[in-house]
Amino acid sequence: LSLHDALPISHVMAADIVIGQSAPTSGVLGSTGAEMVLGVKICIDAVNAEGGINGRKLRHVVKDDAYETAQTVANTRELIEKNHAVALIGYAGTGNIGAVIKEGLLNDNKVPLIAPLTGGESLRKPFNPYVFHIRAGYGDEISRMVDQYVNMGISRFAIFYQNDALGQAGLEGLQTALERHQLKLAGQASYEKNTENVTTAVQQLDKANPQVVVMVAVLRPAAAFVRAFRQVKPAAQIFGLSIINGADLYALVGANVAAGVGITQVVPSPQRVNVKIVRDYLSALQKYAPASKPSYTSLEEYIGARVLVEGLRRVKGEFSGEAVRHTLESIDASIDGYKVRFSSDNHVGSRYVGVSLIRADGRVTD
Repeated sequence: LSLHDALPISHVMAADIVIGQSAPTSGVLGSTGAEMVLGVKICIDAVNAEGGINGRKLRHVVKDDAYETAQTVANTRELIEKNHAVALIGYAGTGNIGAVIKEGLLNDNKVPLIAPLTGGESLRKPFNPYVFHIRAGYGDEISRMVDQYVNMGISRFAIFYQNDALGQAGLEGLQTALERHQLKLAGQASYEKNTENVTTAVQQLDKANPQVVVMVAVLRPAAAFVRAFRQVKPAAQIFGLSIINGADLYALVGANVAAGVGITQVVPSPQRVNVKIVRDYLSALQKYAPASKPSYTSLEEYIGARVLVEGLRRVKGEFSGEAVRHTLESIDASIDGYKVRFSSDNHVGSRYVGVSLIRADGRVTD
């Protein structure tokens, strides 16, 4: 006799609500991927500890893609078809997510993706009804840093970028930002995805003699670039996008090299305890992952998970990807101090951009 047959229907355990995540928990983006997963996990742990959603627990299914595009696609297919995820969360990589969309996995299966860790415009335009962004775009981040430096009298900007969709999005964003100030790029150089080979790029940008280098790069190649470029141009300013975890960069390159590197941020500082969602995050981190340190990356994905949970709580009737999509589009609220606004034709929920600096003691402060 099965459990279902043995118990009255009111006592049968409701099936878990599956949330799927393909993340780069190994490879060049491994430490970032681990932080992404952590942020989602502690939110789900907190929700489940309070009884779940309508008496159903959330189940967080994570698959490593090592930042490899083909593996992201394969993982997504498995999460939808085998694990029956009603929503996906916290993917990384403009090109990786672009390939998932091109394969039709989101649209054909009517499964939404929430809080991808990318600001690539190619994922925002053209509009996709199954992708929900809670972060500003790379163009927003770059525009913010360019405005700040131009106001300081700086005019020579160069870019170090990944040779793929991520890097192309950053390159276009920087060119657009500079054009607003009637400026042109002083130099540009790229590296290949999933490598740390930056020698040629350093040589090219050394010749360009920039005052500021904008890094549109992930953690490990960014660290390799900072180490090498500091040796040839110690006075140049180096700035990275929010996909770089400042604490991890500091750990990789050391105090003398990392100090002074700037990073744009798309969520509030994880130390800003006057914001309730930050306090909630810190509380969940202490309770469910006490050995982990706060970071912008895990906070971002915690916020993303909170947004998804808000969508799930609004579902009336059976949970499905399409039901979640519709309820997410109804969100126009401050989620404990973090403003998110979606609609049927706008899935960019926030355009918040802050600026932070890595200090000599390893702190990342805004």
